[in-house]
Order: sequence, then structure tokens, then C-alpha cells
Amino acid sequence: MFKPLLLLAGVLLSGPTLAAAEVLIVADEFPAMEWLADTLQNREGIPSRVVAQTNLPPQLAGFRAVIVYIHGNLGARTEQALIEYTRAGGKLIVLHHSISSGKRNNAQWFKFLGVALPEGDVSQGGYKWIEPVTLDIVKLAPDHFITTNQVSYPTRIGWRATGAGTGEESLPGFTLHESEVYLNHVITAPRTQLLGFKYTDAKSGQVWRQNHAGWVKPSGGGWIVYLLPGHSVKDFEHPAYARMVLNAVTWKP
Repeated sequence: MFKPLLLLAGVLLSGPTLAAAEVLIVADEFPAMEWLADTLQNREGIPSRVVAQTNLPPQLAGFRAVIVYIHGNLGARTEQALIEYTRAGGKLIVLHHSISSGKRNNAQWFKFLGVALPEGDVSQGGYKWIEPVTLDIVKLAPDHFITTNQVSYPTRIGWRATGAGTGEESLPGFTLHESEVYLNHVITAPRTQLLGFKYTDAKSGQVWRQNHAGWVKPSGGGWIVYLLPGHSVKDFEHPAYARMVLNAVTWKP
């Protein structure tokens, strides 16, 4: 009599826990995200589901994290669902081109993220993307879980913060090849900076150092994590960056 009741109770209790353990990946380019889903399962034992916007589940509240990797248009329904999920207590992980010029047409996306992509010439602060590039990623948060947990930095990179004069400090980092850089994101709301990037233009020799390659910020009851790299599977396969993406999923704010 009691044994079936106990088994039923166990099923009822385990159901929400299992649902909460799953990660949803919303994408419009799939090879990199399929690689990420396999890596989450193989390294962390975390199941995930990769879907297009057209197959977005009707409810997102049960997912332990939602990853968005949208290169093209971000549909209004998807935009609203991601914002509501985050503000209700979810963890939204925004990767690479999920902040890009194609989202300027969205009513809420940039305001929600606290960023702006100014129009105009890049030399005057206008937003610009460039690929393929060699891109140095620099660790700016020495104590944050995402940048420290099992992350090994193979090199040190000369870094100078904006407005910090001419001297450089040597910070831990790593280099991505055949990647893509986004210049002149403007940060419009407070956040914790995790990563910067250093990019040298091959033609002009101009060196760009900007601190928006990774950050976290609260939103309502939830959190947004942004990581700039992710141009192709090759970016995600770099051991340091792969570990950071996994850390973003397992991080407990």
C-alpha cells in the first residue's frame, strides 16, 4: 500500500528537478550549437534541446538556462519570450551575433540587454563587424566563476583600459583564429565585465581594446550572460572558451 505511494511521490518530486536541469538552445545556425549540446552532455551531464525559433516551447520557465545564438532576425515572439523568462528568474546566455545590427529593428532587445550599436563610421564610434580576424580575449574578472572555474589561460596579453594612459598591464588570455570581432558596442546599463578583447587591424595596424567581450548583469529576478566569441565551431572548441560557456550554464548567481 505504502510502496506505490512512495514511488508516486518520488516521480512527482523528480519531475520538476529533471525539467529544471535541461538547457534550451535557440539557434538559427546549428553546427556550433549541436557541438555545444554534445559537450554539455558529455562533460557536465546536462541535457539540452536545440531548437529553431519556429519550434520555441510555449513555456520556458522550466529550463535551467536558455542559450540564444541567433544570427538573423530575432522574431518578436522569441524576443518577448526570452525577456519574460529572464525577468521571471531565468538565466539567459546570449552568444556572439545575438547582439548584432540585425536586432536594431527589435523593439525591446537592446534596451533589455543594456547595449546600443551606434550607426556611423567606426572611427567615430560607429558599430562594425569584421571577419575573419585573429582575436585576443582577455580575462578582466579575476574572481568570477565563469572566468575562473577550470579555465586555463595559455598566454598573457598586453591590456590597457580605456582612458588609462599609455602603459599596459599583462593579463591572462587566449587567442582565437579565423574569428569575428564586434567593435563599439556601447554599454548603457551597469554590469560586471568578465572579458575584454584586443584586435589589431591587419591593414592599418590600429589596435582596438574594448571590454565588452563578456559580461553579466541582473534583469528582474534573473540574469543575462553575454559572451562575444562564437563565430564558428572553431571558437567553441578552444579549451578556455569551451569551459567558459559551460561555466555560464553551471554558474549559480
